[in-house]
Amino acid sequence: MNIKSMSQKVIAIFVLSIILVTAPFAGNTEASSVDSKELVATAKNLIGTKYRSGGTTKAGFDCSGFVGFVYEGLGISLPRSSSGMHASGSKVEKSDLESGDLVFFNTSGKGVSHVGIYIGDDKFIHSSTSKGVKIDKLNDPHYWGKRYVGAKRVTDVTVAINK
Repeated sequence: MNIKSMSQKVIAIFVLSIILVTAPFAGNTEASSVDSKELVATAKNLIGTKYRSGGTTKAGFDCSGFVGFVYEGLGISLPRSSSGMHASGSKVEKSDLESGDLVFFNTSGKGVSHVGIYIGDDKFIHSSTSKGVKIDKLNDPHYWGKRYVGAKRVTDVTVAINK
């Protein structure tokens, strides 16, 4: 075997090694870093957008369509449904919520059926069937507080609440 052939094999093995080491990280969105102030501002700019079942655009949002739209605008892809979003990310205790965390509710009696974005100060923003995109109290004793099921952190969002 000559030196040129051996050098080509070494280079090929080196390149293949780099590909094998970096491949598992391709498309990883959870490592993204987003400023929570920007996230909340993006979400608040959509207040008043009407509710539309299956909606994923400014023409109208359902709850998961709204959350997905906000995060997608900041370069983070989420599953399409509220239950899919609930299955991703890492669990967050209610006492440890940070602006940008996803909050989940059981509004149907059949498990996770609604999602919103926690914005701090016991408030979350979401697309409601009755009023479209709006802000509500997380611990509202009349509705949301009774239906809260948990929260997830889907990205490394820095704490900078836009009040």
